[in-house]
Amino acid sequence: MIFVADVARKAIGEAFVNADFPEALAVKLERLPLIFPLHMLAGGLALLLLPAVIAARRWPAWHRRLGRIAAVDVSIAGVTALPVAWVSPVSPWSGAGFGLQALVWMSFLTLGIWHIRHRRRAQHRAAMLLMTATASGAIFFRLYLATWAVFGEPRDFVLVYSIDAWVAWLGPLAAMAWRLKREQKGFAAARQSAISAP
Repeated sequence: MIFVADVARKAIGEAFVNADFPEALAVKLERLPLIFPLHMLAGGLALLLLPAVIAARRWPAWHRRLGRIAAVDVSIAGVTALPVAWVSPVSPWSGAGFGLQALVWMSFLTLGIWHIRHRRRAQHRAAMLLMTATASGAIFFRLYLATWAVFGEPRDFVLVYSIDAWVAWLGPLAAMAWRLKREQKGFAAARQSAISAP
């Protein structure tokens, strides 16, 4: 949680103070002087808001309030992620990875809102957990890139960055989907056991 807060703090801070950006990000900032900082700010806030919404689920009124704020924030972060992904990408593969992450993220948000409006709480919960797992790619991306910076070769930067743009969010998303599938099987088995009990 400390690492998540640090990544969020850094993203929010860099929306305002960005003089020491690496070249790959400095180009984006130059070409998207309003959109890029807005994306950094909204994305950083999302990393703080999403765990807060999940933690507040025991208090429905707070959960709803925070959920609405998070939904607006995620929408801003997701929409601004698309031009950020495609303007001067490190490679076409990295641009595609980040762009698809934004689309998947917003799709789960839309699905989650649709489910809760139709009072499908279990499906809402699943969609929101999948959305949060997709968002966690921002954390894993930095973690993997930092690990490569320590142990990797500079000549492999474009390749590693491009792979990271996919693996960082697909990994957590797949892990969460697997967890929810197991959970669903466990509920089904418990229900079946209760029905067949004498």
